[in-house]
Amino acid sequence: MGIESQGYRLVCTKYPSIHLFDDVASAEDFEHLYTLQELTNPRLQDEVGNVELIDPNEIPYQCANGRSYAVAPFTHVNPNGGRFNDGLFGALYIADLERTAMLEVKYHQQRYYQNVEGLEFDRIVFRSLVVRHNAEPIHTVKEGETDILDPDKYTASQALACQLKKDGYQGVLYPSVRNQGAECIALFTPKPVLDVMQTSLIEMIWDGESIADVNHVTHIES
Repeated sequence: MGIESQGYRLVCTKYPSIHLFDDVASAEDFEHLYTLQELTNPRLQDEVGNVELIDPNEIPYQCANGRSYAVAPFTHVNPNGGRFNDGLFGALYIADLERTAMLEVKYHQQRYYQNVEGLEFDRIVFRSLVVRHNAEPIHTVKEGETDILDPDKYTASQALACQLKKDGYQGVLYPSVRNQGAECIALFTPKPVLDVMQTSLIEMIWDGESIADVNHVTHIES
């Protein structure tokens, strides 16, 4: 068990909260409940994602709140992957500061919207989550590892992630390339997550050319 740490993650509000993972206390409970709901709820696959991508024993049953937020990146895998995951496995990305999380998400949202033709305005709202975990072991990427920290290309970092997973690492700590001096962590498993709590809502405004504004919509008292 590693040292407890916490950080921030943004999740778009267009993705509904998934409660299935919050209703189970063991791998056996999950298997039974999923089978039952699969028979009665045709939307379950869309909401929960591909549960075959995660071993039920990797579900963080000790997680007191927000267990589904911890599991979702591993059952809804982006086919294009990310810096430390390819299209075959997911990763839970956590930033040291809320500002770091905002800048990381802003970059990716802007790239996405720049490829949408004719969209002159949009408002995207995110849940800001605080994630506590005690992941161990963690690999640390240094500032000078420029191939791993390429701002736009993930070939080297994805290859590193695949090797680290094989070697039994639970995650990788690396310098943020969007917020100088800040850090992010990518967890290869949700198992070490202890708690996920929503703290605020954040909006990003697309003005037809860029993400022009990033604002807190509301703060939530813990």
